[in-house]
Amino acid sequence: MKRLAPYLILILATLWTVSSWRPPSYSSDEFDLSSFKRIPVLVGGRIKPMDTVARNSLLIIRGKQTVRRADGGRLPAARWLADLLFDPSKADEHPVFAVANQEVLGMFGWPQADKRYCTYAELKPHIPKIEEEGKLASGTEAVNRTPFQAAIFNLRNSLALYQRIRNSVHQEDTVDFTKEIETYAKAVADGARGLADGGSPLDGERMSLLRTAVARYESQADFAYLLMVAPPAGGGEGDWLSTGAALMRVKSPENMPTPVRALAMMGDAYRADDHATFAKASLDYANWLNFVHPEWAGRTSFELRFNQMEPFYHSMVLYVAAFLLACLSWLFRPRGLRQTAFLLLILAFAVHSFGMLARMYIQGRPPVTNLYSSAIFVGWGAALLGIILERFHRDGIGAATSGMVGFITLIVSHHLGTSGDTLEMMQAVLDSNFWLATHVVVITAGYSAMFLAGFLGIAYVLLGVFTRLLKPARAKRLTDMVYGITCFAILFSFVGTVLGGIWADQSWGRFWGWDPKENGALLIVIWCAMLLHARWAGYIRQRGIMAMAIFGNAITAFSWFGVNMLGVGLHTYGFMDKAFPWLVGFVVVQMLVIVLSRLPLHLWRSPIRINGGNTAVAV
Repeated sequence: MKRLAPYLILILATLWTVSSWRPPSYSSDEFDLSSFKRIPVLVGGRIKPMDTVARNSLLIIRGKQTVRRADGGRLPAARWLADLLFDPSKADEHPVFAVANQEVLGMFGWPQADKRYCTYAELKPHIPKIEEEGKLASGTEAVNRTPFQAAIFNLRNSLALYQRIRNSVHQEDTVDFTKEIETYAKAVADGARGLADGGSPLDGERMSLLRTAVARYESQADFAYLLMVAPPAGGGEGDWLSTGAALMRVKSPENMPTPVRALAMMGDAYRADDHATFAKASLDYANWLNFVHPEWAGRTSFELRFNQMEPFYHSMVLYVAAFLLACLSWLFRPRGLRQTAFLLLILAFAVHSFGMLARMYIQGRPPVTNLYSSAIFVGWGAALLGIILERFHRDGIGAATSGMVGFITLIVSHHLGTSGDTLEMMQAVLDSNFWLATHVVVITAGYSAMFLAGFLGIAYVLLGVFTRLLKPARAKRLTDMVYGITCFAILFSFVGTVLGGIWADQSWGRFWGWDPKENGALLIVIWCAMLLHARWAGYIRQRGIMAMAIFGNAITAFSWFGVNMLGVGLHTYGFMDKAFPWLVGFVVVQMLVIVLSRLPLHLWRSPIRINGGNTAVAV
């Protein structure tokens, strides 16, 4: 039974992961949003399902993908989006705006607190003041903004996004959109018929109605955030329209676009709390899209399932479980714990791989296209190397270190994902699948190796200083691991840097320009070379190798994130005020571990010896 336990745990973990692929069920007393969530729309240059729009928009505005209701329950992102699109007055009562700055709260005359979530209805009287202060803050560079300026700037942008979404289907004061567009289309047809017959187009009342409608639709077309009207069969991405723009092209009730009519039926049913009609209208429209544009509908349906599964969340949990079980295997020494950790690491890697491949399919790009995807790939590469190490050494170290790197990098990617769509389109200079698949992937693989080597060094120091588990044989294995991983890192970092220079020569007309990002990549290559040469020349032994590998973590973190915050260079992606303290904290932790590594060996709990001698290794 003990031999079967690891496999039983693996089966349970697999079932837990796979069960998330199943779509949620809806009770009879709530709206069935299953069809609504998979309807494709065009936003930010990419066709995506409503579910993705809801999740990304709520992340930007609230920092989370759910809304806490007044009764203490949770409102899913898709339900919040449906409220905002079809029944804005209801959405205005949801506390979705995060105001975490006391000066901002004081400006509204509210009691100051560490954090408060505000409704649109509460903020609406203060919008002119928010707009004024936000405009002033926008004139200051992000790196120089005060906490108040950063908070009011973010609040202003969140309000603008909220207002644009709420006017994407129709104007916010619309009551019966189906009747409105039918009346409008009939008035347009009557006017055109009157002109064709040589008479008066319309009487004064209907002409006034038509002018009012045209003004509303023109305003809505300019202000809408979502392009929700899919083109007829054969149309491309450039043919998507907002409902306002589509209505401006209507000539009669007969040529009313199917998407506009469907959205009107869905909205009217939603406001009337007619669950059955809303579900039928959503399903009919989703089926029409699937028939007319299967290339978009199939991809967005898959993206919806990808969102529901949350593979990177499941990977994080599995990586932590693998790490903890590997650590416990050192304390209690049962083989079953180590084997379970290894099996869970493989499962975490498989789920991680699925998530990365799914993103590649949805985006049609190589695995690394931005900082978010780079964090995913770094963790994936570290997990792969850790599995290889564990397969050969079978001592739990590979599982523990790669599990920790995988977890940390996925946490980093999670926080990077709060800024919007992580599958965003590339800037023009980055719009090259060849270079994204060569230079970017290779250089990021170098990051994976550097971090894994650094965390192996941390494991060496912590085990040696605080436990009696770092026996001479294990210490030697760890040293060999770090040496091998560093060789891998310098190869990929050097080749990736050279490929980046070739890409820069093609894009900018120069191979090397001492750009901060280029310098960061060069620092990694130089540090790896210094470590290897110091080891070959005998200047450092076990502890020296580990200390240098740990400092490689700091260099890699600076090259990966730090150079982006300097505000200079062609590779600058913007100052991330929330990430900066974490980057500094990470570097400080590496320095502290290096200091621990230099403690006199008589203070280490583990006796580290070499060649069977009685003297512990001093360097």
